[in-house]
Formats: sequence, structure tokens, C-alpha cells
Amino acid sequence: QVQLVEAGGGSVEVGASLRLSCAASEVFPTRGVLGWFRQGPGNEREGVAVLYTNGRVDVVDSVKGRFTISQDNAKKTMYLEMNKVKPEDTAMYYCAEASQPVCTNWYSASCYAYWGQGTQVTVSS
Repeated sequence: QVQLVEAGGGSVEVGASLRLSCAASEVFPTRGVLGWFRQGPGNEREGVAVLYTNGRVDVVDSVKGRFTISQDNAKKTMYLEMNKVKPEDTAMYYCAEASQPVCTNWYSASCYAYWGQGTQVTVSS
């Protein structure tokens, strides 16, 4: 059972930068697809960024050019670099890891088996 722990959230002003981290309790020779999700008040959990097993990364259009997903060389920690944050970025942010190699939509929460407890990001104007 993989345990994921997020850190790095906080309260910031519009335009600020944050770096969220997601540490894994154990790392197998290969990790599954990794993702960052967020859930704002009254909203469904939405996928924000995906890191595929071949190293390819992708982010949703709403954060493109502002957010970056990455992983350290040891593959134990994943990051979400958030720049030029906006009030609409306010949400609880979760990291997740898939246990299966195939899924139809990697931005869907149903593709992921392991989840962290979340870290809150609040952006004020």
C-alpha cells in the first residue's frame, strides 16, 4: 500500500508562487501514472496535471503556462510548481498514483488508487 503525503499549501496573494510536494512512503522499481487534482468548495475533484510513466507531462488548459508537474530523480517525490496563482486556483490539492497501467482518461479521479490527504491552497485578491 503506497502512502502519499502532500505539503506546501498555504494562503497567498494573487500572482504569488507555491510549490506543492507529494512524498511516497515506498517506491517500487517503476511508479504508476501520477496526478495532481484539486477540489474547490462545492466543486467536484478535477485533474490538474499528469505525469506519465514515460516521463511525459501534461496540464489542463486552465493552468497551462502557470503550473508545472515534475518528479525528483529518485522518483520518491512529485511536485506541482504553481506560478501566477489566481483566486480560482483556491482549492484542496491532492496527489494521486495509479495502480493500473491503462485508463481512458488520466484526468479522471477514478483512474487512481492511492491518494494523499490533501493540502489547502488559498489565493486572495
